Amino acid sequence: MSFLTDPFAYDFMRHALTASILVGILCPVIGTYLVVQRLGLLGDVVAHAVLPGLAIANFFQLPLILGAFVFGMISTFVTAWLRSQTKIKVDTAMAITFSSFFSLGIILITTLRTQLDLEALLFGDILRITQADVGQIALITLTVLIAIKLFYKELLYFTFDPSGAEAIGLPINLLNCGLMAAITLTIVAGIQTVGVILVVALMVTPSATAYLLVKELHWMMLIGAGCGTLGGVIGMYASYYLDVPCGPAISLTVFGFFLLAVLFSPRQGVLTRSQRIQ
Repeated sequence: MSFLTDPFAYDFMRHALTASILVGILCPVIGTYLVVQRLGLLGDVVAHAVLPGLAIANFFQLPLILGAFVFGMISTFVTAWLRSQTKIKVDTAMAITFSSFFSLGIILITTLRTQLDLEALLFGDILRITQADVGQIALITLTVLIAIKLFYKELLYFTFDPSGAEAIGLPINLLNCGLMAAITLTIVAGIQTVGVILVVALMVTPSATAYLLVKELHWMMLIGAGCGTLGGVIGMYASYYLDVPCGPAISLTVFGFFLLAVLFSPRQGVLTRSQRIQ
């Protein structure tokens, strides 16, 4: 029993475990929309696009979440503008936005001589999370989940049939903007735990795992959140006892769940294919 309770003797581990559970719930729920709409790379775009906002906010001593949110939203609008005004495909638009904003962020962090720890931003440093950070993550999680609950039917229709949603009078531009805002807030929360590079893994991998197991969107959210939460807890314990970085440990744990789904999914598993044929 001490194996399970020893990490809780330290405040930083209690904060880190709480944050990993919150992010493990939030990221896959939002990531479900990205997986279903085949926009998994968009999360990566936003995750890297927040860097300039973090640098500017830190330089002017503004709340970091404000700078990250503004530039995250700008990146989604830039991607949409490139899609609408040029002939390039969505993946190309996202790649251009991703690389440009990320490069700008690196330059600003260097030239403005901010106090931001670039390595911590990229790879996460969940063990530095304070009680105030946990409160902020909890507030973001609660806000986003309540918004999804309130507008679930509209978002469901918009996700699977945007043309039909527009035809029946749903405000698809407003729904899309709200979804982008939710994605940005989720990434801001996730950056504090697993960092820019790995936050997308926590958004997409558990959702993709659920996608292989169930068909309904709400079940994808529930199973994805379960995988994300369990992955966060197991990853934290692995980090504590094996002395490995927390973010990668969490990312590899949820990848392990995904690999099991790829192999053993009743509907799409590689090793269950012969049973389905029979």
